[in-house]
Amino acid sequence: MRIPLAVLALAAAAASASAQSPPAPAYGEAVFVVSGRGWGHGVGMSQYGAYGQAVEGRSYDEILTYYYSGTSIGRARTKDVRVLLAEGRRAVTVSSAAPYSAVDAAGATYRLPKGPLTLRKELRLPAEGGLVQATPPLVVRPGKNAVLTLDGRPYRGRLELTVDKGFLRVINVVGLEPYLSGVVPGEVPHAWPTEALKAQAVAARSYALATVVKGKPFDLYSDVRSQVYLGVAGEKARTTEAVEATAGEVLLYGGRIATTYYFSTSGGKTASAADVFGFDVPYLRSRPDPWDRASPYHRWGPVLLGARTMQAKLGLDARVVDATATATPSGRIRSLAVQTTGGSEVVPASLVRTALGLRSTWITVGVLRLDRPPGTLLFGSSTRLAGVSRGVASARLASSVDGVAWTEVGTPARDATGAVSVDVKPLRSTRYRLQGAEAASPPQLVQVAPRVQLSPPNALEPTVLPGSVRPRLAGLTVTIERRRGQAWVEVATAVTDAGGRFRAELELASGSYRARVPAAAGLAAGVSEVVQVTR
Repeated sequence: MRIPLAVLALAAAAASASAQSPPAPAYGEAVFVVSGRGWGHGVGMSQYGAYGQAVEGRSYDEILTYYYSGTSIGRARTKDVRVLLAEGRRAVTVSSAAPYSAVDAAGATYRLPKGPLTLRKELRLPAEGGLVQATPPLVVRPGKNAVLTLDGRPYRGRLELTVDKGFLRVINVVGLEPYLSGVVPGEVPHAWPTEALKAQAVAARSYALATVVKGKPFDLYSDVRSQVYLGVAGEKARTTEAVEATAGEVLLYGGRIATTYYFSTSGGKTASAADVFGFDVPYLRSRPDPWDRASPYHRWGPVLLGARTMQAKLGLDARVVDATATATPSGRIRSLAVQTTGGSEVVPASLVRTALGLRSTWITVGVLRLDRPPGTLLFGSSTRLAGVSRGVASARLASSVDGVAWTEVGTPARDATGAVSVDVKPLRSTRYRLQGAEAASPPQLVQVAPRVQLSPPNALEPTVLPGSVRPRLAGLTVTIERRRGQAWVEVATAVTDAGGRFRAELELASGSYRARVPAAAGLAAGVSEVVQVTR
């Protein structure tokens, strides 16, 4: 057998973990930590702020003129309002506890016995000789000392039924004050201080008159499009007293009724109409509001949202990897700049709030994201982990071998944008994550492969390929492979000793050889650099 004439280590061999050009890190999965303040749009009167001011002894007019600066209390003429109760209905049931009546558009009067009457689009009513078809609209009035019910819910005033595109529409024509008696208790707890209830009554009255629906056969919706109207079932004695005590009172600005927006909780500061709605109103400016601390929503969160959840809820085409907010002077956000794997998009604050189900737009959006590391790490080497850590207090890097027990290992360097990087040198395959007190990023696994060295034969042992494995792993089976065409074929095996060394005896021929060890002891499978033997 001839002694090898040349032995070459192929440093650029694709099979070598240490010789590969590591791929760039890929975006990891982000977790978004949303914390907020307040509940509602933030414009006008904070209801919990009004409560706090009333507890401190302020009167309802002082409360109102604070939140709606520059306004004054005036009076509006008592009037009826038309409230939409139902539309697009195939049938409704009207009832009264006493005999009641109805008048149609042709002037025909129908005397109705007490009890329920189900009406459909034909508006057939009982009369002498059988059912008679009424001419819409049909106005139904309650019996003496009774109220009308619509599908079991009682309402004061009268009901007007008409047919629109083959379906029934029902409108409650009711006095403004009885209407407010069905609104105020749905807006604030009836046990609140009297001055807070009065403030709510005046605000609700002003808002109703200032926001009459245009171009419709009714003035107000019975839901949040106007104000939630509960009818008689919602009335409470204390809120009705507040309505009656302020009867006819409204807020005026420049001689006109003010549009008195209100909401639950400010979080400490109200917002301007310009910031929230995009139009400036002199009496709807941002004001400090320290009185709403009694609200359970003064501060709230955190709400944790995964990247895929953000993508789905915001209706985006690609996975979200980062998000930064643009704030208004009142602290609420104007928009959210969302970065995805496909690009970036700016989402308006109102859409962020509704899509994510948040209580307000006064939010902070924290991000924790650790990116996938660039390939398998060779034992004894270090690698740099990168990602984003922004808006999460005390965020640190933590490691875990089993994915269950986590140990903090340090605070990564972070630049002004929140981008983080940290060098790690794990001794075996290890998971890493960024974690704060309330959230943690999804973990990333850094795979560590043993450092396998294969040496060429020497003159004294021309049929032996020696080598070593680091870390020193005893009893590890080492497979020697020879390239045959495009494949690697096993030609010998050896076992490591206590020092991690091995010797593989085989019939050596010219060719390319490498040593492979299986995954063991928390390490990934390892492969040596290629040794070229020439004879």
